[in-house]
Amino acid sequence: MDTHYDIIPLEEVTSTQDEARARPQPVLVVAARQSAGRGRSGRPWWNAPRALAASFRWTPSWPVEAWSRITLVAGLAAHGVLDCSLKWPNDLVMEGRKVGGILTETDGSSVVCGLGVNLWWPEPPEQSGGVFESDPGPDAALGLAIRWVDELLRRLDEGPERWGIDEYRATCTTIGKAVNWSPDGTGQAVGVDELGRLLVSVAGQLVALSSGEVHVVSEA
Repeated sequence: MDTHYDIIPLEEVTSTQDEARARPQPVLVVAARQSAGRGRSGRPWWNAPRALAASFRWTPSWPVEAWSRITLVAGLAAHGVLDCSLKWPNDLVMEGRKVGGILTETDGSSVVCGLGVNLWWPEPPEQSGGVFESDPGPDAALGLAIRWVDELLRRLDEGPERWGIDEYRATCTTIGKAVNWSPDGTGQAVGVDELGRLLVSVAGQLVALSSGEVHVVSEA
């Protein structure tokens, strides 16, 4: 791993994704709070009392056609740092509750990969939670973000065929579950293929779902 990147710690931003996109790359933007953070498909992202918002912008060495797998690699990097499980394609979960997520955006020449994590949330909404049982303090976010980016880059250095697909399958909670997806799909998740697509059995036939084409996958 020989990528050197600037680190920009901020107290509050509108969106770390937008802030990273506005700065020269490679750059990591880390903030304690976002006033207009967003999740996948433009959905709003709610901040816990102690949260981590980080966005890393760079140009991957992978072929552009393989960039769609970066969300899964970023999730696996988060698993390595936070010891969380993964729900395909971009949710981070612990004990059945969502504690964070990955948002990957590209303009064709660079990638902005975002990590949002609820570090501590004493009274979370239903089905949400925090990583830590007690407040880890204001300095925890930056260290975790740097470890995440370094792990992401380490895995990317292995190339688009060796980034850890077997590890991803082992920690993906979606596999083996009945799933629904928009607009009206339903089936049994049976695996994740080498391209990062979710494999679903539908009426005895195997269907491959791409995260770029399917907006919502929920476990039934």
